[in-house]
Amino acid sequence: MLRRVRPLQRLLAPEVIAVIGGGTWAANVIAECRKIGFAGRIYAVHPKRAEVAGIATVPTVADLPEVPDAVFVGVNRSATVDVVRSLRDLGAGGAVCFASGFLEAAAESSDGADLQAALLAAAGDMPILGPNCYGMINYLDGAALWPDQHGGARVDSGVALLTQSSNIAINLSMQRRGLPLAYLVTLGNQAQLGLSEVAQALLEDPRVTALGLHIEGIDDLRGFEALAQAAYAAGKPIVALKVGSSEQAQAATISHTASLAGSAAGAAALLKRLGIAQVTSLEVMLEALKLLHVAGPLPHAGIVSASCSGGEASLMADLGAAAGVQYPPLNEVQHNALRAALGPQVALANPLDYHTYIWGDGAAMQACFAAMMDPALALGILVLDLPRDDRCSGEDWRPTLDALAAARAGQDRPMAVLSSLPEGLPEAVAADLIAQNIVPLNGMDPALQAIAAVAGMSTPSADPLLLPKDSGAAGQVLHEAEAKAALAQFGLQVPGSLQATSVAEAVAQAGILGYPVVLKAAGLAHKSEAGGVALNLKNSEEVRRAAETMPATSYLVEQMLADSVAELLIGVTCDPAHGYVLTLAAGGVMTEVLQDSAHLLIPASRNEVAAALQSLKMAPVLAGFRGKPAADREAILDAVAAVQAYVIATQPAELDINPLICTPHGAVAADALIKTGGHDDPSHG
Repeated sequence: MLRRVRPLQRLLAPEVIAVIGGGTWAANVIAECRKIGFAGRIYAVHPKRAEVAGIATVPTVADLPEVPDAVFVGVNRSATVDVVRSLRDLGAGGAVCFASGFLEAAAESSDGADLQAALLAAAGDMPILGPNCYGMINYLDGAALWPDQHGGARVDSGVALLTQSSNIAINLSMQRRGLPLAYLVTLGNQAQLGLSEVAQALLEDPRVTALGLHIEGIDDLRGFEALAQAAYAAGKPIVALKVGSSEQAQAATISHTASLAGSAAGAAALLKRLGIAQVTSLEVMLEALKLLHVAGPLPHAGIVSASCSGGEASLMADLGAAAGVQYPPLNEVQHNALRAALGPQVALANPLDYHTYIWGDGAAMQACFAAMMDPALALGILVLDLPRDDRCSGEDWRPTLDALAAARAGQDRPMAVLSSLPEGLPEAVAADLIAQNIVPLNGMDPALQAIAAVAGMSTPSADPLLLPKDSGAAGQVLHEAEAKAALAQFGLQVPGSLQATSVAEAVAQAGILGYPVVLKAAGLAHKSEAGGVALNLKNSEEVRRAAETMPATSYLVEQMLADSVAELLIGVTCDPAHGYVLTLAAGGVMTEVLQDSAHLLIPASRNEVAAALQSLKMAPVLAGFRGKPAADREAILDAVAAVQAYVIATQPAELDINPLICTPHGAVAADALIKTGGHDDPSHG
């Protein structure tokens, strides 16, 4: 469950606001409250000035005529601690801590961490946003604890945006895409209130339709899981832009897995597991939120597109394919209805170029737009760019929009107007479309990516993530023989093997196992690269020559596995930010080159593992390619289950099986390495 103990209603929807400080920032908060139409009472606190922005001041917090619901604290970092303590003692509903120089500046300021600890102690259970934070804007009720300009306006319902970055928040508020903002909240360094807790509180407002999260770091994995469950239960989908994908979750230590499973893989696996739509840019996030605000999640990515230009139709086709959108062929009903609406001169296809024969004919355009729809589609799109309104007139485009609105009124499936360029759909037109339950989409590429992102959003997994236990151990590497023995206890199939401490003993052990055999140099992490593996040795002389050339004094002799269909990698890394990342990939010596991988978080169900295998480019090989036999898929799934069982029981830092030899009758780990210990508890973040 979400570890939430603080009610946030007074902070997020205040009736009484206090502003503490006398600088420009404090005056701006008062100005923005007036501008947005705040209907409550505003007080100003300053020890020396008589007024701030026209409001008479009181010298201290204790002198306030009534207890404030929300307070903007715009004083220096040391004074902030004392002010917050006074507000807590007074019973204030919460505060925005504007000052910087706390834990986020620990590298530059030696007392930053201590000052943040003092701030938390001063606040106690009183909610605080920040420090190093602009605060929040409530566009529903008209409250702005905000020290700068913003581009939003009052709305009756809309989406909530949360970010750690105040500058990103300002930029998002300036969007001209018609997206109605209900709340804009900045979190700063999340000293007390974090993303999960604030987002949970915003979900409780019935006027909030969806959440948009710009995530630098997830504050609490258990809280984030609970947030996803609550959002799903409330029918309020989440879109997330997770930054920091270039960072590795941990340094590559022993395995191929670490080179594939960085923090980007962990974040993507986490968001998918929790049913959160992941996007890669602010533009796509805004477009996805518009889709969700108007239409909700799409059941799949199958759409129909119509434009009066072959060039636009071609662009939609190309960009849609790149984004992962599908254009189902027109069925007989669509074909016949479109032919009746457009006549014989138009080639019928999806995407559709309906030409300009019917331009300006409202009835014909309405018939065309209605005819292209089908109940099996997720979304119908009209591609339309309006002329710039400062130099041109858009009157001739109005009949097309009216025709679409009339067609939309008779449809169960959502419809959208999509401009090829973001500026091709003015803000006023976008707002008018939303009022008619039509999705306005700005820009082909971001819009198509947004459609793909919100298509087929999954139900959040009910299984809690496996989170690493706090461990101070440095960890040790279990090399091949030890790793295989440990995994075999949990059901993983391994080849028969014997160890040898000399060339002569290696020859003898090969004879015991029976030829052909594999000879490996013991104790090497990447044996192939170091010349430490010799395959398919058929007699004692071949074993002797191979052993004498290896950079080793001890050896592992194994049975040679026959009938290989494919080689897979199964790996696990402990990602402190997201949990245990399970990687399935094309295996063997070309793992890093092929980069054919899928990532899940542990625990992953058998069905999820099967779907991940199917998503690999090498899936056709596993299924039997060009007459070759198929791999034993159930045996592969059993191997992954054995690995998960080991990880759940022992919580290693890293695990790598490469390759898993997949045959028609089994799946055997030909090589394995494990690194124990050496990780931190991610829930402490």
